[in-house]
Amino acid sequence: MATFLYKLGRSAFRRRRLVALLWVALLAIAGIGAATAPAPTSGSFSIPGTEAQRAFDLLEERFPGAGADGATARVVFKAPEGQKVTDPAHKAVVEETVAALKSGSDQIVSVADPYATQAVSQNGSTAYVSVAYKVNAMELTDETREALTQAGQNAQGKGLTVEVGGDALQTMPATGAGEIVGVIIAGIVLVMTFGSLVAAGLPLLTAIIGVGIGVSSIAALANVLDLGSTTSTLAMMIGLAVGIDYALFIVSRYRAELAEGREKEDAAGRAVGTAGSAVVFAGLTVVIALVGLAVVNIPMLTKMGFAAAATVVIAVLIALTLIPALLGFAGDKVIGRKQRKGLKKDAGSQTDKPNGGTRWARLVIRRPVTVLLIGVLGLGAIALPAASLEMGLPDDGVKPTSTTERRAYDALSDGFGPGFNGPLLVVVDGDKAAADKTVSSIKGLEGWAAVTPATPNKAGDAAMITVVPKDRPSSVATETLVHDIRDATGDDVLVTGATAMNIDFSQKMNDALVPYLALVVGLAFLLLTVVFRSILVPLKAALGFLLSVVAALGAVVAVFQWGWLGSLFGVEQTGPIMSMMPIFMVGVVFGLAMDYEVFLVTRMREAYVHGERPGEAIVTGFRHSARVVTAAAVIMIAVFSGFIGMTDQMIKMIGFGLAVAVLFDAFVVRMAIVPAVLALLGHKAWWLPKWLDRILPNVDVEGEGLAKRDEEGAGSKPDLVKA
Repeated sequence: MATFLYKLGRSAFRRRRLVALLWVALLAIAGIGAATAPAPTSGSFSIPGTEAQRAFDLLEERFPGAGADGATARVVFKAPEGQKVTDPAHKAVVEETVAALKSGSDQIVSVADPYATQAVSQNGSTAYVSVAYKVNAMELTDETREALTQAGQNAQGKGLTVEVGGDALQTMPATGAGEIVGVIIAGIVLVMTFGSLVAAGLPLLTAIIGVGIGVSSIAALANVLDLGSTTSTLAMMIGLAVGIDYALFIVSRYRAELAEGREKEDAAGRAVGTAGSAVVFAGLTVVIALVGLAVVNIPMLTKMGFAAAATVVIAVLIALTLIPALLGFAGDKVIGRKQRKGLKKDAGSQTDKPNGGTRWARLVIRRPVTVLLIGVLGLGAIALPAASLEMGLPDDGVKPTSTTERRAYDALSDGFGPGFNGPLLVVVDGDKAAADKTVSSIKGLEGWAAVTPATPNKAGDAAMITVVPKDRPSSVATETLVHDIRDATGDDVLVTGATAMNIDFSQKMNDALVPYLALVVGLAFLLLTVVFRSILVPLKAALGFLLSVVAALGAVVAVFQWGWLGSLFGVEQTGPIMSMMPIFMVGVVFGLAMDYEVFLVTRMREAYVHGERPGEAIVTGFRHSARVVTAAAVIMIAVFSGFIGMTDQMIKMIGFGLAVAVLFDAFVVRMAIVPAVLALLGHKAWWLPKWLDRILPNVDVEGEGLAKRDEEGAGSKPDLVKA
């Protein structure tokens, strides 16, 4: 592989104008496709194999239109202390608001008068207007949302407290500011790492081009493939991360080859042949993690994973072709002025001076047991809260109190009970007698606050029952009620609704975690066995990754579920951890962790294969790669940390979880535990059974073929002189 990539790198360097033109053309084509395609929607959401989904499908069949996924809103009115919303003056304000809502948008299906639908609390302090829309939240126009908020604001100054809840106000999180800050920090770190604006700019430029092509392609195909608007967010996050990483490592290797006195074209070829080989396998591990999301069997996640994986493939191809092409344009400017002067004086002197990576590696080698114990015990202690992990999907109850959605949620809880925000919809596949029997069975259970009479369909062969739990939607008591209803009724009775869907979704994600881990870690273990030609090195890499992910989950539980240091991170309301969080962290962090593992340890393997002792190889790997791996990790931590400042609880949680996971994995596992374990193992670290060595393909990530090329070239020169 190294030889093929070496030729590819040299070819891209020579034909840099053609290569650059091709990538610019692809970016333009993708951009035109995105600009002319219809705007993406939120995408269809289904959870195959769950009772909630079967109930939803039955609703669509027996109650046409009742199971539609259109957006909803609740305009909540609360009277001043001692007054009631049924007072004539307040009632006039509410009815005026109902009329304004009905004429506010052609996307509205219905607006329910609270006095006609009995949507008034028993004490008369609170009432709400239910608004149903034709389309989902992501397809609502700005004018429709503005009409909704304006109707509430107009009523606000007329003696009532008015708040608006529901998913109609839901919009895609505005992550642009966080991404811009992340790119700026990335630029600063790259300048500090390379000492050259040109060298720092190359990873940023190529990463942006790759993300631009990937995200634009997703936007162009979104409606055709039903990808959904959230797909591009994941692709952008992953594409930006790996795009910077891959370019960073190839540019760094190119500079190292120049420092050894090689010609520019040869240096570009060698950088792609060696670091590029590592990029290919690092990219494969990320693709495996993302494509592996198909194991969860949730179509939305599967599509997101495949789209993000395609963006990673684009990042790899750009690193292998566009980077050497741009290096050809950059010339000597890829190295800072001071370094260029040093190269002219002595090409080899720069590698002799110990750097920070060298000094740290030597320290770890001298005290491997101490470093290993501190690292493992420290991460183990942080991981302990993960044993108390409770999963769910956050609702309006965990939003900041500064938002109208949270205040509407609290007002409904105060007026109608905490379970009112998460009603259960029970669907009976039978006649009225079966439905009445189901109502009686539910009333014999504990945990409900209200059970409505059964509402049959026109054909009389199905009925709907609404059950309001006593406790809030995300509570354990509500989950218990859902399971009790299912256990107390027959197969012809199904429970659905947003709360039941969330419970089933969380359970499905929990059940899929172990198979997903087994698939991803297992395939990556086989891949790394081929790369490192070792059994213990891939095993150590997988175990270290699991340790860092569990520790990160422990930190997430401590902050977002227990509330430790919650005020520091802007957590106003604790609650269950987002159901997608464990699998999402496994997929994203595994890819980044294996990036650092491959780039750091392949350099050690390269030194070992070329004759260095195990301890010397560890030092060599750190001397060449530690600074670059550190820079890549700092960039990723900064990018992910930018999302912690978001008001959306889910985005905040994702940003925090990914930031601490990268922190633990890069600086504790890869920089401390990995060299400590390798130092203790010595030659055994690179042991591979002979029978396995014979059947494994030799991918030559270390560039042995290039080394033989050098030896053959050097050996032929005296003969040419004699001739």
